Amino acid sequence: MENHPVLKLIEEGEHQRLDFKFAVNDSRKIARSLSAFANTEGGRLLIGVKDNGKIAGVRSNEEFYMLQAASELYTEPKVPFEVKTHLIGGREVMEVVIEKSELRPHKAPDEKGRMRAFVRVKDENLLANGLLLRVWEKEKSGNGVEISYGKAESFLLRYLNEYPYITFSKFRKSSGISFKKAESVLVDFILSGIIKIDISSNFICYRLSDSD
Repeated sequence: MENHPVLKLIEEGEHQRLDFKFAVNDSRKIARSLSAFANTEGGRLLIGVKDNGKIAGVRSNEEFYMLQAASELYTEPKVPFEVKTHLIGGREVMEVVIEKSELRPHKAPDEKGRMRAFVRVKDENLLANGLLLRVWEKEKSGNGVEISYGKAESFLLRYLNEYPYITFSKFRKSSGISFKKAESVLVDFILSGIIKIDISSNFICYRLSDSD
């Protein structure tokens, strides 16, 4: 049992692609996790595992049906998943595998019941901002990205070569361009792989892709 793959996963702790759930008792809440994984890099939910990694076990078959309801009723579009069950020390752990989706954004209810897109950042499920939604929209359109290096684009690269990050507000005001133009420049730079969006629970900024 010491070499069981689930135990090795638990040893990793919660991270960008792994989340522990003691129980599934709220389909709307678990839908946010499905949304976040599908919208980011995919990942696994381990149901029946406490936050500290201790195996508590799945309490009833009802948890599977609540997970199913989360996908079918509370994600738009529906987030598919695969379930594997493991018996470890006499207790059942449900491993839920969610793949990165080409249909993103997948939305789920926020705490007020509004359908919003979530992303997985380290061990948190956070709201995607409007600019990231634009990135996904353009990505799905199949339209290519063509960057012309005008004053705004040149300013952005100069700034990020000198400073570790820039906020949307700083970029727009310092380059003297409209909201729409600033958004368009950042979207194209993200899609071209030149910069990346950095989302945390209270701050969103933009960095060069090869920065730490």
